Amino acid sequence: MGPFWRSAPLALHLPAHGRGRALAPALRRLLRQPPGSWDLPELPGFGGPLEPEGTVAEAQGRAAALLGAERCWFGVNGASGLLQAALLALGPSGSRVLLPRNLHRSLLHGCVLGGIEPLLYDLPSDPLTGLWQPPQPERLERVLAAASDGGSPPAALVLVDPTYQGLVADLPALVALAHRAGLPVLVDQAHGGGEALGAGADLVVLSVQKSGTGLAQSAALLAQGDRVAPEAIERALLWLQTSSPSALLLASTAAALEHGASDAGRRQRHRAEARAARLRSRLEDLGLPLVANGDPLRLVLATAPLGINGLEADTWMLQRGAIAELPEPGALTFCLGLNPPRGLERRLPRLLQDLRRALGGQPLPSFTAPPLPLLAAPELPIGVAWRSPAEAVPLERAAGRVAAAPICPYPPGIPLLVPGERIDAARADWLQGQRRLWPGQIADTVSVVVGS
Repeated sequence: MGPFWRSAPLALHLPAHGRGRALAPALRRLLRQPPGSWDLPELPGFGGPLEPEGTVAEAQGRAAALLGAERCWFGVNGASGLLQAALLALGPSGSRVLLPRNLHRSLLHGCVLGGIEPLLYDLPSDPLTGLWQPPQPERLERVLAAASDGGSPPAALVLVDPTYQGLVADLPALVALAHRAGLPVLVDQAHGGGEALGAGADLVVLSVQKSGTGLAQSAALLAQGDRVAPEAIERALLWLQTSSPSALLLASTAAALEHGASDAGRRQRHRAEARAARLRSRLEDLGLPLVANGDPLRLVLATAPLGINGLEADTWMLQRGAIAELPEPGALTFCLGLNPPRGLERRLPRLLQDLRRALGGQPLPSFTAPPLPLLAAPELPIGVAWRSPAEAVPLERAAGRVAAAPICPYPPGIPLLVPGERIDAARADWLQGQRRLWPGQIADTVSVVVGS
């Protein structure tokens, strides 16, 4: 695998530093030091994410000020670990939290760890590409109303914005609705840059490798306001974070956030976005269908209108040395990064034209939205279902059974089925259709609770 990855000529995947081309200068200097010299424990004077003093605490304070937050904590287990900590800070054991159907699976894991009941709210989907769409304010109003009918009120609302493909919602309106309902808001901004703070979000999680210049697993949790106590956040971080955080990843997070807010970082992003705009214009002139989104550095090819499954397109591109970030049945997402590869504007259009000629045909049929209610909770507590004795049954015989494990094509790790959900006939049929759309990604059996 090593020679293949080293020789790949067109890398359009994460991390956004583009195999080192766009690393933050301070991090680049650090990596030039003798290997291992930066592998430090929580020495006095250096500290760690939960220490009140030291280099790390000072860097977290600077990052909070630069991003407009009141508090900031660095993480070394990626956005996944910080999302889980934020969830545990928001919801005590036994509470209910509103989670979108396009949640990252790490939040499901957080529900198991914290004994939290997920209230899963449905989202619109695009029939052309099959992509989940951000919720409109009117839809969220209906979700909040449904959540207030019967049972204990939810403890918090979670939003994903932007999505993996760069789709964005009207965050100020969504956050305002939640606050009027008395709910704190956590925004998973792993694919964003902290803009949710300006929209009023209480907690925001960033992945510095996805939209910044940091190394993989570099992440930050931002907080503002008084709806979530800092003590609750730090307690959850203590439960979930390692007691030996990587000094390299802490330095990576600090360097990336400070560089992104600097004049040099803004110039770097402007150059990358200008190149991305030229590329998008070139592809549109060639008649290649692109998904409109809010992130100039996420280029999403709608493969379904070309008659191509995105997973097949990805395999074809990979064989020709071009590595996309995210293949899905109706789309193929390219992450251009903060220093896109040399010759990108010339080479990618040529490859995509060749792809259309080689695999293209009649547009694929419209994608069917999952048959889901607006709001639903697992019938069996998610942790109970996941730990229960299980058996594998064919999807065509799964109707009526309770799921014991998620169905989660990867990437991006968004579950199509959640443990504890009872599979009705319509859902079983839809999942069989999904299996055909995700060849090699979804098994022909599903894990269900024994005796369910």
